This record gives sequence, structure tokens and C-alpha cells, in this order.
Amino acid sequence: MKIAQIVIGLGFGDEGKGITTDFLAQQHPESVVIRFSGGQQAAHTVMIDDKKHIHSSFSSGALRGLPSYFTEHCTIHPTYLLNEREELIHKNGNIELIIHPLAKVTTPFDVLYNRKNVKNLEHGTCGKGVGATMKRNESPFKLFAVDLIAPRTMLIEKLKGIANYYGFEEDEEINNALQDFLEAIDKIDWKIEDYEYLKTFNHIIFEGSQGILLDMDHGIFPNVTFANTTSKNAFEICQLLKIENIEMFYVTRSYSTRHGSGWMSNEKSLPLKNNEEETCTFNEYQKGLRFGDLDYDLLNYALKLDEAYVVAQKKNLVVTCLDQLKEKFKIENIKINFDAVFGSYSPYSKDFKIID
Repeated sequence: MKIAQIVIGLGFGDEGKGITTDFLAQQHPESVVIRFSGGQQAAHTVMIDDKKHIHSSFSSGALRGLPSYFTEHCTIHPTYLLNEREELIHKNGNIELIIHPLAKVTTPFDVLYNRKNVKNLEHGTCGKGVGATMKRNESPFKLFAVDLIAPRTMLIEKLKGIANYYGFEEDEEINNALQDFLEAIDKIDWKIEDYEYLKTFNHIIFEGSQGILLDMDHGIFPNVTFANTTSKNAFEICQLLKIENIEMFYVTRSYSTRHGSGWMSNEKSLPLKNNEEETCTFNEYQKGLRFGDLDYDLLNYALKLDEAYVVAQKKNLVVTCLDQLKEKFKIENIKINFDAVFGSYSPYSKDFKIID
């Protein structure tokens, strides 16, 4: 029987989806890890002994040796992908990446627009062109993964159209970025395959991006991500693959976080400890990571919302950063029953424990 495990963040992102995915990858080394939303803006950290990797253009099973698959709902940026690929090679990770033909491709023009558009900066952006890519692909000026293996003259014409779409004129900054972009494309052995590829696996791990509270349909506009961050996409792929045995892993930190602008409940300064491995540090686009006490009402809201998108046989809760809590996690404040509640007290998935 084919089995799918789906990892979903319950907050605004940064909950611990990377460590949770690694936990599942460690148990199921024969699996493939699927990204079904977001793209190169992800920063999913995995630590194995003395090795550490921040997964963006590869799924969070790569450091442990599992292959990655990016669906049509994801974005890819060849230059970022190439750079991370070289990092993974150095760390003996798995660089096997299969991409759906209709995954969206981020170009240098998308990144520059993302970083220079005043509204984007006000609403919050990570500066990697993901939102601009998704928005552009609603226009006639689309670019898909399959276009990367099209004749070069055709790709160049599409890139010219995208530059015109944004109103960019040729200059040194654009020419240098475009040169790096085309060189990266040439250095990668592209594996473009549709969902038939996934039928060769009996166990699949779906790795979510960001969190339910940033979902494009359910977050507070305009401070949302241009993606469905619920189980929606993953469950639709499960139905396509005729997978009925689905297990959920809902992830939250033991406190609230938000990296970027927008509403946040219970926000306040927290005296954190043992957080030297924090990935979400200050950057010029999202600024600093914001903190607050855990909002159990928001957790219940996110859980109830996701029930509208997925039918699961098992549901688990994962609470990360438990070493920050002065008191016990209040599982009694959660209104649904879980098959298991896992806790993490360190950045290492080997330290996961059942806490309920």
C-alpha cells in the first residue's frame, strides 16, 4: 500500500518543517521528498551530526540522501539551484532533483522587480522573486521548467518578452544577471518529469512551505505568500496517484514567530536561549524575526482550516523549540485529537520524542 506523509506549518512559517521532514526521511530512506508550494525562498534547516544545510532549491531530505521532486506549484531559479547543488555535493547530499514540466521559472527580471517595487517592499518580500514569478505567470509571459530544455533561441525570445513585460531596458546589472542565469541552465542536467515519476515510490513525503497563516486564500492580505500553504496541493496529488493512506504532521514552534511585515497576535520580545542555529536572521527585505507567545486559538484555526482540504487517516502534532518553554506545552488547549504529539528540544531530528 502506498503511503503519503504531509508536513504542514501551522503559523507564519519557520515552524520547523525542515527538521520534521528530516525526521521522516531518517525513518523512510526509500522515499522521495516532494515540495508542493513555494520555491527558492524556503530556508529549511537540517542538521545531521556535524553537517548543516539550509534547503531552498532542494527538498529537506537531500542532506540525508533522498531525491527531491518539485511540483507544478513550485518555482525554481537556475542560478540559486546551481549554487545550492554545489553546496550539497560538498556535503555528500543527494542532488537528484526531478521537476514537473509546469513548475514556474524565476528569472533575473522577476528578482529585480521584486526588490525594486515599492509595494512589494511595503507588503513584505524575501527578495528572491517568487511572488513576482507567480504573478507574471498569470499573464501571457509565462516561463516553465520545460522551457529550460527548449531550443536556446526560443528561450531567449521568451526572456526578451519577460524583460519587456517589466519594462526593463538593457544595462550592465541585467546583462550580468542574465549571463549567470544562462550559464547555470547550461551546467545543470535537467530532469523534467510529470507525476508518473512518483508512481515508482511506495512512500512519499510532502514538505510544505511557509505556514497556513500565510496562505494566499486565507492569510491577511496583502501580507501573504503567492501560494497555497495548506494541504490542498499535496492532497490533490495524492488523489491523482490514488494514495489513500495519508498521515499528517502539523508543525509549530513552542512560541510564535513571523519573519516579515503584517499582523501578528501576542507579539512581544522573548528571552530566547540556545538559538545559535537560528536560520531566520535579519535581512534587508524581511528585517528581523519577530516573536510572541504561542496563540492556541490561531493553532486551532489553522487546524480546522486544513481539515477542509485533506482527508487523513492519521494526524500528528510536532512542537519544536521546546527548550524555550518555561512551562509545559498546553496540549489540552488544542481542540482536535492527535495520534501522537512529538517534541523537539534541539536542532537535531534524532532528538525527537513523543511528549503525549
